[in-house]
Amino acid sequence: MQEDLSRFDTFPKLLAHHAEVRGARPAIREKDLGIWQTHAWSDVAREVRRIACGLAALGFKRGEHVAVIGDNRPRLYWAICAAQAIGGIPVPMYQDSVAAEMAYPIQNAEIAFAVVEDQEQVDKLLEILAQCPSLKRICFDDPRGMRHYAQQQLMDYEKLTALGDEYDKAHPGFYSAEVAKGGSEDTAAMFFTSGTTGHPKGVVLTHAALIDSALAAAKMEGLNETDEVLAYLPPAWIGQNIFSYAQPYVTGYCICCPESSETVMSDMREIGPTYYFAPPRVLEALLTQVSIRIEDLWWGGRKAYHYFMGVAQNVGGRLLDGKPVSVADRLLYTLGDICLYGPLRNVLGMSRVRVAYTAGEAIGPDLFRFYRSIGINLKQLYGSTETSVFVCVQPNGQVKADTVGPAVAGVELKFTPQRELLIRSPGLFKEYYKNPQATADAKDAEGWFHTGDAGFMDPDGHLKIIDRVKDVGTLIDGTLFAPKYLENKLKFFPYIKEAVAFGQGRDRACAFINIDIEAVGNWAERRNLSYSGYTDLASQDTVYDLVRECVEKVNADLAFEPEIANSQIHRFLILHKELDADDGELTRTRKVRRGYIGERYAPLVDALYDGRTSIHVEAQVKYEDGRTGSISADVKVRDAKTFKPDAAKKAA
Repeated sequence: MQEDLSRFDTFPKLLAHHAEVRGARPAIREKDLGIWQTHAWSDVAREVRRIACGLAALGFKRGEHVAVIGDNRPRLYWAICAAQAIGGIPVPMYQDSVAAEMAYPIQNAEIAFAVVEDQEQVDKLLEILAQCPSLKRICFDDPRGMRHYAQQQLMDYEKLTALGDEYDKAHPGFYSAEVAKGGSEDTAAMFFTSGTTGHPKGVVLTHAALIDSALAAAKMEGLNETDEVLAYLPPAWIGQNIFSYAQPYVTGYCICCPESSETVMSDMREIGPTYYFAPPRVLEALLTQVSIRIEDLWWGGRKAYHYFMGVAQNVGGRLLDGKPVSVADRLLYTLGDICLYGPLRNVLGMSRVRVAYTAGEAIGPDLFRFYRSIGINLKQLYGSTETSVFVCVQPNGQVKADTVGPAVAGVELKFTPQRELLIRSPGLFKEYYKNPQATADAKDAEGWFHTGDAGFMDPDGHLKIIDRVKDVGTLIDGTLFAPKYLENKLKFFPYIKEAVAFGQGRDRACAFINIDIEAVGNWAERRNLSYSGYTDLASQDTVYDLVRECVEKVNADLAFEPEIANSQIHRFLILHKELDADDGELTRTRKVRRGYIGERYAPLVDALYDGRTSIHVEAQVKYEDGRTGSISADVKVRDAKTFKPDAAKKAA
């Protein structure tokens, strides 16, 4: 049964409640040196108080911003709540951002305090210190490598909390009074958007918005203190923040921080989360690993796998949805569960998952059906930073591969004549920080948020998103051109990691392709094809044949859809390098920056349309350590077969 939390209108007040009613229960775990360390709710409340008082002792004032940078670590999550407790505004930032990318948010929010994970993040902030004169204090969690740093701005966690203890003793009523001052309409956090064009915008979210959104979904799924979640995605992303901060504070469940990005899968198997979130790219990568293992089995093992997966495809989804299943099918599925599905869920770390969500990009129907067929209750949701994530969620028993479900409780939806989706809900953002014009453009006088997404409602009241409104255009003959829709269909194939579609105002659609080096590399090795790296593999004719098959399957599917049948992909090329956020080609949430890519690789775009079969390119790349280098290659351009609508069925 859900608790009545209406009296607790801020996260620090919710923390105090959990410390009182479930103080001994686990709140957060962290794997360190191979051992899981558990912190109870009472421990969290104590540490948050110490950090808050430490910040106050350093001169942190109500209304100021504090940057929080690093992987999922307990102390960073505590710093978020500590800032909120004394009226501050945490600003989580992407830990894989280069130093230059951090400068703008710090300047824009006039950030004076930062709490960071380790030496890597400290080095980035020190690098931009001259550009960010407001930044006065950098507190770090992990002291490794920091022994010889003598900058006056630096302070380790132990010193910060010791300072907090002294301040708390000298001002015993300070912390409780500050928490009591907080209210639901106070700003709880600011998240910077990924910025596909121009500077990122600071999205200001209140306690009321985040708590209402988190609570609505928690009630819908029956989440409670017994649930466990793996916190493995960037904390600066609103999705991870909702699952590992907002929802734990409204339900009392425990979050678990993996030791590193390399150990996520093994840590997940150890923890066995009951509530799980993954963007499609993560689910695709997991399935790719499974597919590679299956291909390495002896022929009898592969045959058994494909047989039982056929059973699962027919039965698994119906069982999850509570639909009737014959006794024979149920027995076959039970046998398959013993021999295959159960062990497979265990390998994926999903043995205990009772609710799993995916969002962020469209998920391929085959990928979606795979997870549901083996007994994982995977559902789609739709939302954004500005809406505190939860706008639409697929209810149990109403799960579809091509929609994101109906609106959750309290959310209103409507569409403009141009198909743009508008949203009104208690979870809406307050404003874009220091950007009243952008706020007015996005949120109208009646409180409707203009999402920029184009879509429609299906007959069952489920939302279907097709693309960004600004990206939906036409070919020269007037055919609807939705590049993201085409890109997503291409990315449904395990061999294609990224795709960029072009065609606006042109006579036909064409595409850039990034192959998945792991999947295509395994495919090549099984055929004894040698290669020296990504660029070499991407240039091979056999790989082009493999990708062309994928493109032509997409074209055959598109031929069934009258509105976009003429948007089939006529020509394609495989890029000589992987698209990379460090090179500005992707956002930090791995969204394609289509306009920038089109400009940077304009000669390649021209080659798609002027009939050339190859083009020589040289590209500058940026490495993780900040060094730059160049790649030189001859990129091939290939034609793909297209289909008339009446011939598509035959081709498929």
